[in-house]
Amino acid sequence: MLQHIASLYIDGFKNMRVGKELWILIALKLLILFGIMKLFFFPNYLKTEYENDTQRSMHVLEQLTKSDYNKIIKN
Repeated sequence: MLQHIASLYIDGFKNMRVGKELWILIALKLLILFGIMKLFFFPNYLKTEYENDTQRSMHVLEQLTKSDYNKIIKN
């Protein structure tokens, strides 16, 4: 049963023409979105601001565990 389903999908992907081009287009768009844009628009903040892994991990821990209590009291 499982082999029949797998062969159905394999044969379907082998025989499609437009579908292959669409999958290539989707993969290319994802590569551009996540690969190239990350290089140019999202610098590695932790690497530039902190020298070692200990300092980086402390910063992340502080940011994750800081309380909004002071913001609530001021309002």
